[in-house]
Amino acid sequence: MSRLKLYNIFTDKKERFAPRKKGRVKLFTCGPSVYRRQHLGNYRTYLFEDVLQKYLEYTGLNVIRVINFTDIEDKAIEEAREKEVSVEELRRPVEEDFFKECKRLKIRLPETIPRASTSVDSAVRLIQRLIDRGHAYWHQGEVFFDPQTYEGFGRLYGLDMNRWPDKKVRFRRDTYPGQRWNLGDFILWHKIEKKEGELWWDTDFGRGRPAWNVQDAAMISKHLGFEIDIHTGGVDNLYRHHDYTLAIMEGASSKQFCPWWLHGGHLMVNGQKMSKSKDNVTYVEDLLDQGFHPRHIRFFLLYGPYNDKLDLRLSQMEERAGHLDRIRRLASSLQTHNAENPHETEEDLAEKMRVAFEERMNDNLDFAGAFDAMADHLICAVSVDKKDGINAKSRNALLEVIRDIDRVFSVLGI
Repeated sequence: MSRLKLYNIFTDKKERFAPRKKGRVKLFTCGPSVYRRQHLGNYRTYLFEDVLQKYLEYTGLNVIRVINFTDIEDKAIEEAREKEVSVEELRRPVEEDFFKECKRLKIRLPETIPRASTSVDSAVRLIQRLIDRGHAYWHQGEVFFDPQTYEGFGRLYGLDMNRWPDKKVRFRRDTYPGQRWNLGDFILWHKIEKKEGELWWDTDFGRGRPAWNVQDAAMISKHLGFEIDIHTGGVDNLYRHHDYTLAIMEGASSKQFCPWWLHGGHLMVNGQKMSKSKDNVTYVEDLLDQGFHPRHIRFFLLYGPYNDKLDLRLSQMEERAGHLDRIRRLASSLQTHNAENPHETEEDLAEKMRVAFEERMNDNLDFAGAFDAMADHLICAVSVDKKDGINAKSRNALLEVIRDIDRVFSVLGI
């Protein structure tokens, strides 16, 4: 069994991870809604997911990962209408920026990224299964999910179902502002609205479009099946969205959908939540314009518990950028320095570094602890190298470990 322990929202505790099938992990990571440019808070989540995948692979597991594009939803249609462009024209530059910034930040994306707009048939089939099983129903040309038909609804969040209203309530919009629970039935299928810019597809249900609530489930079931190992996303998804996905997937299949749920914490800016009203929404480009390298941004956003809040302050950015640069220089010096009379040491410096790195990463992906543990051993090795010299075998072993570690970190560049 793996030594990796992850904090599982599903059980509200840190647990030793074990995939359902030996040697293979099915991982779904919530992707961007591509009607609006992604900010640093979004990229913090994508970065923790990137490290999760890379560390699982480091431990020898084969990771089958899906990340998705949400390209049809109420907000996208409304914003396109407001800007007097098509939804496709709205999303194209957002997607281009996303790919460009992921490349800059060394976020590895799957080769195939499904879209909501190319998964409509899958959504229709999924909704029909829910109707057949008594979890969903038609109402005035639209389809709604009744959470009271699904035992355990809201358990990811810890929702008190005793608060549920006696009177039938339906929520027709894809999403609602704020961190709140809509206590009522949620929409799965939209009928055509006779408005400019409305999107629709010809399907077995007639003309309409799948609601945002069912789109992730449609893409997951199509590309990963009804049983996966890990589901991730930002902490905001704990309000409604992920419980909706869980209820849809298990309601449609009667199988346990996903035993492991991980969520990335908020990114604050100078102690305040990032928001348009506070005029503090920050993008990758903003930090690049201030002279930071993409690796500094990656390092800063990862240097801290992924599931806790992280506060973006210029002074801390500068401090951590300096920390990273110092360790990069040390790693480079180890690569280039050759002592005339190398020291024959009994200590296995490389193995100690690897063990220290894995010990911290196995504790809920403690990136900061793992990086600093690696750095401490690197400092020690460089000190020995400068004083007595390290023989070629030890040097090569150390460099091999550092390169293995950096396949996960992606910040050292050696």
